[in-house]
Amino acid sequence: MSVDQNTVKRVARLARLKVKDEDVPRLAGELNAILGFIEQLNEVDVANVEPLTSVVTMKMKMRQDEVTDGHYPQKIVANAPAQEDDFFMVPKVVE
Repeated sequence: MSVDQNTVKRVARLARLKVKDEDVPRLAGELNAILGFIEQLNEVDVANVEPLTSVVTMKMKMRQDEVTDGHYPQKIVANAPAQEDDFFMVPKVVE
């Protein structure tokens, strides 16, 4: 895949980045270099490699999946700017 100058301008506009016209050719080259590196990664054979979440083998700690109210509502709303009966109070936004 190759990125041309029009694509660089379009990506910059979509990302809401202000890019000077004299920087566009340099950015196109940088994006092409990045995409070239990604294409090299796609050439690596990973068919026999298992996915991993960590380089160290570990077992995830599991807990019971049960619904609770937290048992400490006063602590939860303690820093709220406005509260009533252990609930957050927010301004009305819909009439």
